[in-house]
Amino acid sequence: MINQLRAILVSGPQEVRDRLWKTRALDCANACARIRSLGDGVLMETLAFTLKSLAKRWLALTTELKQLDRQLETLTQRYAAQLRERFGVGPNTAAVLLSVAGDNPERLKSEASLAALCGVNPLPASSGKTVRHRLNRGGSRAANNALWTIAMVRMRSDPRTKKYVARRTAEGLTLKEIHRCLKRYIVRELFPLILSDLSKVRGAA
Repeated sequence: MINQLRAILVSGPQEVRDRLWKTRALDCANACARIRSLGDGVLMETLAFTLKSLAKRWLALTTELKQLDRQLETLTQRYAAQLRERFGVGPNTAAVLLSVAGDNPERLKSEASLAALCGVNPLPASSGKTVRHRLNRGGSRAANNALWTIAMVRMRSDPRTKKYVARRTAEGLTLKEIHRCLKRYIVRELFPLILSDLSKVRGAA
């Protein structure tokens, strides 16, 4: 929606753009929401109405999103405390992993089954003497993306993960292959914590 707002400003009259364009999205939306008039004529009145409507809608949705983020933070700290303690696991990734696991309790027989549920179990793709594994495009894409996010955070900020990446790179693995390995290891690490946190959720239901 903010992109729509900026696109209209870019294509609008120069004097309107100079008056309302701001670098920060929030400042731009606030300026447009305060519009009273951009001038006489049908074109300018329509432009003012459109910019003001889009800005107010964006501000309302932004406020609602902040409220939902605060609620998610509170709920995951209460019901996914063990997950949240792990490096790189935030409220959104914790909530996704718990919800996906909670929707499929009959499939959580082992950490391998969780890996399959998240689509991070490596599939053999060897040829001749070359031993390779390929990406599994099955499973929950939301859970897969949550693990991808956790892996990315660790690759950027976790010293232990950085050493692992350096070692595997020296062994000849590509970054994509290393990323797939990390997601699998993260599942192994988080599996018992997910089961434990799920028991709290069920107990509170």
